[in-house]
Amino acid sequence: MDKPKMNYFKEEDILHLVISDEKEAGSVQLSPNITVELNEEGELIGIEILEASSFIRDSILETVQAKMLNLPKTYNQVASGL
Repeated sequence: MDKPKMNYFKEEDILHLVISDEKEAGSVQLSPNITVELNEEGELIGIEILEASSFIRDSILETVQAKMLNLPKTYNQVASGL
């Protein structure tokens, strides 16, 4: 695959990022709404985000608020769960 692909399923509010066309061999739940998909070597091949519209909205709001308050970059990563 040359470029990652993004699919959004509006009715389910699921965002699926496909990084590789390789077969999924496993997955790891990073948080209640975020799951990463792994190939047989344990490499990242996809990301699934449930309740995607809320997740993206909240992530953007947190980033904007942190910039407005001039908080360090590491705060954004901790606050967004990354």
